[in-house]
This record gives sequence, structure tokens and C-alpha cells, in this order.
Amino acid sequence: MESLEVRLVSRPLGLPSPSNFELATVSLGQPGPGEVLVRNRWMSVDPYMRGRMTDRRSYVPPFALGAALEGGAVGEVLASADPAFAPGDLVLSMWGWREAFVKPAATVRKVSVPAGVGEEALLGVLGMPGLTAWAGLREIGQPGSGETLFVSGGAGAVGSVVAQLGKALGCRVVATAGTDAKCAWLAAAGVDAAINYRTCGSLLEAVRRAAPGGIDIYFDNVGGEHLEVALELANPFARFVECGMIAHYNATEPPPGPRNLIQVIGKSLRIQGFVVTQFQHLEPRFQAEVSALIREGRLRYEETIVEGIGRAVEAFLGLFSGANTGKMLVRL
Repeated sequence: MESLEVRLVSRPLGLPSPSNFELATVSLGQPGPGEVLVRNRWMSVDPYMRGRMTDRRSYVPPFALGAALEGGAVGEVLASADPAFAPGDLVLSMWGWREAFVKPAATVRKVSVPAGVGEEALLGVLGMPGLTAWAGLREIGQPGSGETLFVSGGAGAVGSVVAQLGKALGCRVVATAGTDAKCAWLAAAGVDAAINYRTCGSLLEAVRRAAPGGIDIYFDNVGGEHLEVALELANPFARFVECGMIAHYNATEPPPGPRNLIQVIGKSLRIQGFVVTQFQHLEPRFQAEVSALIREGRLRYEETIVEGIGRAVEAFLGLFSGANTGKMLVRL
């Protein structure tokens, strides 16, 4: 069978463009011993993928030029030469950015879909972004009832889960987003104050009004001005959960550091970055807790769905212009 795949053909400088990618056709044979043939149904595009497009040492190797990109995907086994898998099995893999693949069975994981959600949720609210939100907030943020949680990028795949989980744990939640529609969605999801950072004027004053008692936890998805605001308004011993800094992902020069970083000292702040794989062992607990919140109606999730492998690059680039509410997905 033939399959389309998206390849990286040049390394972006600044914001990626469609010219950095190509759509190629490959022919797939039958699986050999220990292999499976899988047709993907869904693939994920995520901001962290931008870092892998740059040739530098990091926590995960860079994408190779001329090769298909990689990322989370949910697919169906079409043929198997491994006794652990059978045609029809639903599997999760990191072989996204392609319609189908033949790979070692050890690189895919058989999954079932929890009640009340679609299978694509395994790439979003019950997948890597959800675990990122749950583990970052619980393990690093350590929220207490009555504390104030500030979330940047609150309508994204990670931020939207953080904001609602914070409410479920008894926090007052202030979140930012880039449109009025996203702020309205956050308000409907129970967030105490949703701020449109593009139109609010002074972000510092807007957050100060929304959090007059200061900030106890900051969950950072944006960096930049948001981080400076959080440092300014942080209460003593506040916890900063450094998950992402999308404001800097396409920078062509080193961005300036927070001008008020000195606040860390006098306020005894704890700032900790993390990578979700550090908390992979907590996945069963995470899925049980978040699934229960979804069933109880205490956690809503949104998905922005783009159709077809031919629009995968468009979906990815849309992450940097705020085209998504919740998880950005490509249906294959």
C-alpha cells in the first residue's frame, strides 16, 4: 500500500514556513517478523516539535532532514507479524506525520478508549498534554485550597487542563488567552478570571486586578512578559512550573531574560522546569483522576481538528498564531 508522509527538508530560521516541509509518497510492504502495519487515524501537532527542527543538543534528538517527522498518533493495526497484536487493535505510537507505517511492534502500545471520550483524546486531554498539565501542577505546583493559580496560555491543550484541574483542587484561577472567544470558553469552564492578553492594555495591571492577593502558583506556557508579570506579583514561596515558553520558540536571537529575576531571591521563589517523560510512571493515576473529572462534568476539553495529512503543516503552524482552542489534531 502507499502512504503519504510529511518530511522536514530544511531547518527553519525563525517561524517555520511551508517551504521547510514536503509531502512525499512511500510504498509499504507487509510486516516482517516482530513488526506491525498500522494505519493512523489521528496525529498530534505540538509546540515542542519546533525545538526538534533545530539541530542542537536537547532532551530529545532533532528531526533528521529528508526524513518523516515524528509525533504522537493513534492508529489501527492492519496486519501483524507479532503475536501480541492483531488486526483491528487500536495502538498509540510516536509514528505520526504519516498515514501508515510498518514498524517494530515494540514501538507501539495497545490502548483502549475510556468511556465518555473519543479515541483522539488519547493524544490530548488523556494523553501527553493532559499528563503534562496534571503532573506539572500536582507534582511541582503542589496546589493548596484557597491559593491563586496563574496560567499563561490558558486555552491551549495543556493550559486548559491546568486551569480546570486547579479549580477542582480548590484554587482561584487566573488565566490568559489571545482572543475574547477563548476567554469566554475559559469563563464557561469555571475559570475565575480570563484575560485577553492582546487587548487588556497593561498585562501587569490586568493580572494584578484579577489576583489582588498575589500569585501562589504560576504555570508557564508562554514565557516573556507573562513570566515577568508572574515574578512581580508572586507571593513569598510561590512555585513556578516552567512547562513551555512558546513566545521564544521562533526567536532568531537570544531573548532577554526577565528584567525582574531578582524577585526570586527576596520572595524565596521556587522555579522548576520539567519534561513530561519524567512523570510517565504516573500515567495510570493521571488517567484515572482526569477521566473521573470528565465523567463528572468538572473538566471540559476542546479540540481543534484539521482534516488530512496534506494540512498537517498548516495545523502545526497554526499553533504559533493561536489558531487552536484546546488540542490541535489532524484527522487522517
